[in-house]
Amino acid sequence: MKIATYNVNGINGRLPVLLQWLKEAQQDIVCLQELKAPQERFPVKEINAAGYQAIWKGQKSWNGVAILAKDLEITEVQSALPGDSKDLQSRYIEAIIDQMVICCLYLPNGNPYPGPKFDYKLDWIKRLKKRTNQLIKMELPALLIGDFNIIPEPVDVYKPERWENDALYRTEVRKAYRELLNKGWLDSIRKLYPDETVYTFWDYLYKAYDRNAGIRLDHILLSPYLHSSLQSGGVDSHVRGWTKSSDHAPVWIQLEK
Repeated sequence: MKIATYNVNGINGRLPVLLQWLKEAQQDIVCLQELKAPQERFPVKEINAAGYQAIWKGQKSWNGVAILAKDLEITEVQSALPGDSKDLQSRYIEAIIDQMVICCLYLPNGNPYPGPKFDYKLDWIKRLKKRTNQLIKMELPALLIGDFNIIPEPVDVYKPERWENDALYRTEVRKAYRELLNKGWLDSIRKLYPDETVYTFWDYLYKAYDRNAGIRLDHILLSPYLHSSLQSGGVDSHVRGWTKSSDHAPVWIQLEK
């Protein structure tokens, strides 16, 4: 069972890149973030033609999340993170696929720090922790998948000293990420590559990709039930180098099923 996450940074504008990668990678489950398309403009026909079923929650110009599955039934659980009925941003969608809970998330960026956007990020994380605690208590096979907009540790960023007051690297959000791990969620890529430099995002500016001046923002976390199923994983960093590609690269894992 191959499972991946990919912040596409505009699904319609980068649809050829997405379809090329889907054909190449042949993932079983894919979580997408930053669709930047309203609900009715999700390219469902093209996704279906590529062999995938899909559920999605769009938003005009910003945000947006989707879950794709090849030859697997998708049962939607919810299309918003519980805890704030006034929050209309499309950042979370949850489904059951092959008896696993798939939580696709696009956690808020939070910049500039300090400010209301950072406060919103911290509140969103609190709500996420509440939901993830429920999943742990229910002892379900679950995955938290997506663009967390959190750089967990200094090893996950090129020149970390430059990021100390950035909302992606602030002490508060890194602490929250560690608390998820302490509750039993496994950072699959860091488990597989404990000491290596692994990035998932390279800015478009300053030839960041060419210099490998990146950061690790995109994560796949496994609930305790799935720890022993982890076999392999990685980052398809070459996709970042394709023409008109997203500034993120796809991240994937292989589970024994």
